Amino acid sequence: MAAVVFKSLGLQQKALGYSRLQLVSACQCCTKVSCPSTEGKDTDGSTCHQQQQKRASDLSVSSKRLGFEKSDNKTYLWARYNEMKRLVCDLLPPGVCNLLNPASIYANNEISLQDIEIYGFDYDYTLAQYSSSLHTMIFNTAREILIEQYKYPQDIRSYEYIPSFAIRGLHYDVQKSLLMKIDAFHYVQSGTAYRGLTPVPDEEVIEMYGGTQHIPLYQMSDFYGKGPSIKQFMDIFSLPEMTLLASVNDYFITHNIEFDQGHLYKDVTDAIKDVHVKGLMYEWIEKDMEKYILHGDETYAVLNRLVNNGKKLFLITNSPYSFVDKGMKFMVGRNWQDLFDVIIIQAEKPSFFTDRRKPFRRLNENGSLHWDKISTLEKGQIYRQGNLFDFLHMTGWRGSKVLYFGDHLYSDLADLMLRHGWRTGAIVPELHTEIRIVNTEQYLHTLTWLQALTGLLERMQVHQDAESQTILLEWMKERHELRSVTKNLFNPQFGSIFRTYHNPTYFSRRLCRFSDVYMASISCLLNYDLQFTFYPRRTPLQHEAPLWMDQLCTGCMKTPFLEEMVHIR
Repeated sequence: MAAVVFKSLGLQQKALGYSRLQLVSACQCCTKVSCPSTEGKDTDGSTCHQQQQKRASDLSVSSKRLGFEKSDNKTYLWARYNEMKRLVCDLLPPGVCNLLNPASIYANNEISLQDIEIYGFDYDYTLAQYSSSLHTMIFNTAREILIEQYKYPQDIRSYEYIPSFAIRGLHYDVQKSLLMKIDAFHYVQSGTAYRGLTPVPDEEVIEMYGGTQHIPLYQMSDFYGKGPSIKQFMDIFSLPEMTLLASVNDYFITHNIEFDQGHLYKDVTDAIKDVHVKGLMYEWIEKDMEKYILHGDETYAVLNRLVNNGKKLFLITNSPYSFVDKGMKFMVGRNWQDLFDVIIIQAEKPSFFTDRRKPFRRLNENGSLHWDKISTLEKGQIYRQGNLFDFLHMTGWRGSKVLYFGDHLYSDLADLMLRHGWRTGAIVPELHTEIRIVNTEQYLHTLTWLQALTGLLERMQVHQDAESQTILLEWMKERHELRSVTKNLFNPQFGSIFRTYHNPTYFSRRLCRFSDVYMASISCLLNYDLQFTFYPRRTPLQHEAPLWMDQLCTGCMKTPFLEEMVHIR
């Protein structure tokens, strides 16, 4: 079996070129449930490879070794099942958990930091990370705006913010009041559609969409995730918005109050917008920086390190100057502006990247706008609005020597990668929690047995007699239960932001499309030398998968059951 070597950062390199996820999916292969005993076996790992070779060889003659003819399908199928369960249990070495490091940077595209001369940053949830208590404040305040200004029922106050309800990347069908998780192929994941706070049965969802769980592209979204009736929530700030939408829907539905879905959606989104536009959120953070801003010392360390290594820095944010100034002074120090070559506030992204008409305006120290024409962007000055085309002309910072970090895949990264050729880094704070779950024994054991059981179902479906079909139905039921377990470990309602069972989510596909690298926070840069090259692992295409997963699972010897697939042409 491919060897695993842990580096000081907790990253692993593997022989034979296997990727991190391939090793996990092949070696997480143990389920504690009904796992055959390994008592009396050598557990020091010294004979692991020999045992796996022997077991792989034994698979091809298992029917003879167990003393039955293949024509006895019931015995044959259960023997295969038990043999695979023993195999996946044996393949889980001691210490297999904690394979993934939450402080790592993960590459979608090859990128060398040696080639990066200019580093750009968004502010909110990029340079500044916020505590979850901020979402509670946003929810409560927007709820009060609905009641006091929009005259919604007073009883809505009984709804509190539920931090564990929604996840980022969900879609909301305005006319159906349906919050749902959609995969990369535009299918609604089973069991992840909610009207209010109540799940909608899959059968009802299928009926709503004309007999399918597929949502056509023209209904789903434009380039920035907004469709004619369906919106995708990609902003981390949208978590309280989704929960408020669900809560208000829930109130009207449970009290049998007739309402217009379009009006409700607009009122809730406007109330959330008021929290930002009127500066309420800025006031809370400015009054209690220690409560709301996380890891400020790490932000200082990253920026200072880049500057000391001769890198140029710039900031492009939609937030106002006074708010950014106070936050940066808290995290970095009074002279934070000295670290940046260009500072642009209230940029109005994403139009900043596409609209050529808005010129830059300079601000003085009091935040007042100047009327002079801007022909150069000077260090130490603060600029408002503007557009990327003038920015490129004045700085000459073009192409792959620029790396820009942001948390919003559409507003921050999409245009820069696809239209301007910048390198991009996505900040995904949820990655830290998700990796911690992936590293648990329960997840590793469950996922690996799920993978193995799926392979058994695929190979053994050639047996069409009634007795065999009954067994396969049992396995399918077990597979469904295992999939539910892995989903619920992340979020009981919607699961992982990266996966819809075996498929990537719509969010995950966009993450891969719009970012060269992604990480939990910019502090992850501290773990790498500025000459470091990130290499994305070669992962198998589906037609290559039998040559990767199964060989690894059997000690790189042979593909089990391959002789049973020769009938496929």
